Amino acid sequence: MGNIAIDGPAGAGKSTIAKIVAKKKGYIYVDTGAMYRAMALFMIREGISPEESDKIEAACENADISIKYENDEQVVTLNGENVNGLIRTEEVSKMASSVSVNGKVRAKLVALQQKLAKETDVVMDGRDIGTVVLPDAPCKIYLTASDDVRAKRRFDELTAKGVECDINAIKKDIIERDHRDMTREISPLKKADDAVFVDCSSMTIEEVAEKVIEIAG
Repeated sequence: MGNIAIDGPAGAGKSTIAKIVAKKKGYIYVDTGAMYRAMALFMIREGISPEESDKIEAACENADISIKYENDEQVVTLNGENVNGLIRTEEVSKMASSVSVNGKVRAKLVALQQKLAKETDVVMDGRDIGTVVLPDAPCKIYLTASDDVRAKRRFDELTAKGVECDINAIKKDIIERDHRDMTREISPLKKADDAVFVDCSSMTIEEVAEKVIEIAG
């Protein structure tokens, strides 16, 4: 399969780029982050806190998370419910970062992701796609941008939705999330040895997408 793996820190634009590349190449885009967010939403609904790893491990068995396409739109389902509109809050983001370090949760979701990649050509983005989920992907990209650029993008995104936010708090959160993701025991965020490093701080979305397509060949 001609799978494309895109890794990188929070706010680098991985999802945006992955969607464009998938569309242009006729591949399926698999939003792995959305799958973890759906799991985080499940934990929040169950009243489980980020520190309760035993409860997270036990509860994850009851979460059925899948991705399907309806009218060209990716739909993330949690136990049969479309949760697209519920998984992009800051509360879910923070919980997802905690849930994603749990070995049992990761094993459950990685198996589903690998199954999808075996069945069709996919573009997948996340923190450990090139290193753990799709180590044999013929094209691997490590996409990053400066802390300030990533914070500004997140600020603009939230402001456009009418959410009041503080850019300094967002930057602090991004730096903390980077540290958590890079130092976690299971599948830490790191560049795969054979991944191509792309710093998109001063590039437009279109330029980054073209660069990835060029690398993928």
